[in-house]
Amino acid sequence: MNSHYEELLVAFELHSVERIHAVLQAGFDVRAPIRGKTPVNSLLEMYTRSDRFPECLRLLLEHGAELDDPLIAPVLLDDAVSLSAALQGNPLLLEHRTSMASAFTPLVGASLLHVAAEYGHPKVAGVLLAAGAAVDARAAVDDFGMNGHTPLFHTVNSSGNRSEPLMRLLLDAGARADILLAGITWGKGFDWETTCFDVTPVSYAQLGLLPQMHRSERDVYANVSVLLQAAGRTAPPLGNVPNRYVHPPRDA
Repeated sequence: MNSHYEELLVAFELHSVERIHAVLQAGFDVRAPIRGKTPVNSLLEMYTRSDRFPECLRLLLEHGAELDDPLIAPVLLDDAVSLSAALQGNPLLLEHRTSMASAFTPLVGASLLHVAAEYGHPKVAGVLLAAGAAVDARAAVDDFGMNGHTPLFHTVNSSGNRSEPLMRLLLDAGARADILLAGITWGKGFDWETTCFDVTPVSYAQLGLLPQMHRSERDVYANVSVLLQAAGRTAPPLGNVPNRYVHPPRDA
């Protein structure tokens, strides 16, 4: 593998704008596919989630990279101004559906609001909701009846709990916390792919306790409590978080 590409993958994992810039300055062609995948898609599929992602993506685009679906660029860049302008020019963007690989919750037949929720982009999510985006829009269902989730599912067990503010935003906008799905294939196509059956936003949040999901137990149960309240239910006292069996207290 090209050493520049290897360095770029490390930079993508770290969301290091400086390291990406250094590789591009060395003459790396961001449009050249390597092993059948373009560098920009490698960035999009990376499991890292941070506020630095839009700047990393913008840098690639400024150097000639092209998205498979250019219509979702303002959402991926969390660019509220550009998205507002795009919606004014084409209100049908609210109905636009896109498909792309996702390290976590699937983005197949996904609305712009699904994409914003997955990447934890609150500015564009607010624009979309204000413009009338359907808060409970459904993603595509696969041949086995899996997925069909709403944007809320992307937020309830996000990496580092990054999308927790969007979870609250969606709930405040009327997102249902009691939707039952046949299942979701989390991390489809990645080494951590996990098929989850009979899921609601509450159970999907709690699945963050699975070792492959690497979610904080405190975050999991904090989100579960919020979702239960949104569904009109009362969360019982949770007196064993973090779990003492899994995380034994250290001797004094």
